[in-house]
Amino acid sequence: MNEDTIAAIATPLGEGGIGIVRVSGTEAVEIAKHIFRAKNKKWTNAGSHRLFYGHILDRAGLVVDEVLLSYMQAPHTYTKEDVVEINCHGGIVPLRRALELGLGWGARLAEPGEFSKRAFLNGRLDLAQAESIIDIIRAKTDAGLILAMSQLKGELSRQISSLQHKLLGLLAQMEAVIDYPEEGLEESAAAEILGISKELLLEVNELIRGAETGRIYRDGISTIIIGRPNVGKSSLLNAMLREDRAIVTEIPGTTRDIIEEIINIQGIPLKIIDTAGLRETEDAVEKIGVARTRDNINRADLVLLVLDAARGLTDEDRFIIESIKEKKSIILLNKVDVEAINIEKSEVERLASGKPLLWISAEQGTGLTELEDTIVDMILSGRATSSETVLVASVRHKQALEKAAVQLTEAIDGIQAKLPLDMVSIDLRSAWEDLGEITGATSTEDLLDRIFADFCIGK
Repeated sequence: MNEDTIAAIATPLGEGGIGIVRVSGTEAVEIAKHIFRAKNKKWTNAGSHRLFYGHILDRAGLVVDEVLLSYMQAPHTYTKEDVVEINCHGGIVPLRRALELGLGWGARLAEPGEFSKRAFLNGRLDLAQAESIIDIIRAKTDAGLILAMSQLKGELSRQISSLQHKLLGLLAQMEAVIDYPEEGLEESAAAEILGISKELLLEVNELIRGAETGRIYRDGISTIIIGRPNVGKSSLLNAMLREDRAIVTEIPGTTRDIIEEIINIQGIPLKIIDTAGLRETEDAVEKIGVARTRDNINRADLVLLVLDAARGLTDEDRFIIESIKEKKSIILLNKVDVEAINIEKSEVERLASGKPLLWISAEQGTGLTELEDTIVDMILSGRATSSETVLVASVRHKQALEKAAVQLTEAIDGIQAKLPLDMVSIDLRSAWEDLGEITGATSTEDLLDRIFADFCIGK
């Protein structure tokens, strides 16, 4: 299948200014010759990486669309194969027709992620770099984009390759000692191998520790706003969004469904959810909303509990505070802009059991900067990063590192227990293989299929 010429629409379906049909493989140029007519009839002789004006024609010679065609010659392309990209008008019909004509002349419809898979198989990218492509596409903040670009540039891959290179050096040293036992070098070699193995374990554990921060910047934090009806939950959402996204009225129970938005808090994507007010109700629709709220509380990473400072604590408030004791949460005393404050801060502090407590006015935006700072401090938990820090963002990468850490620990324990070096070498080789899963050096076909299946068709 990797010898086939593949084609797909590489831009989102729908109406737009431009839409692109991408063709990659040994027959890409021949297929383009059948369906593309340029003013310069010898366009293939004009050189690679050029743009040509012309028309897409069907088999009857009828014009399908007026296009620009990009011709890129192997190996200097994304897939390291010949690539042709047809820039059509961005409508569904011209794109579909151009693609169908390409398929009719011998191309095969690309599978999800197949262009990126070929880039990996042809040595254009390693596996970690290929995975960063989807992270770039899905980045929710500038910080997430910077993290994905760091991985695309190969910063994580270089650190993993360095670890593997050191492991291979240890394995080569162990082989030499095993092959020449008469030299009596095993004891001194074991001491050196032990020291280097400990250093490698520290490096691997440092990458594992940074994985949670990487995941936060990549995937964001699921955050839910809860509280009784009419305490200002929707007003808080609108204030954090800086727009009127949720309906705000004096009528309790206005928010009956879940409203989800993504907010950029100092580079961290907050997947924030405004929910129905928590209360006992006989309204059938509102009951469904309340049930969904309780379900979302269980699944949320962070809870923002809004209390009405003007009305004081109720039994429902006390019950809600008690129900989120085990959750990472911030308690917000809203409506501090009103003259009469009837809530007892000391009682809330006692019930909150050390959770952050902030005075805010969602209506006027008071306290929002402090809220954002508190959210970031709570989420990152003091984990500082710099521009030189290599962060692991993928769960798959973290799992591979954890497996390597286990094998390195086994090797260290084996050396300290004075096991023969040939037994210790098994653990070190396993660690080398685990690390290789990250860059694809030791990947299997099944692993590749699982990874690239998450990509969109055309990428």
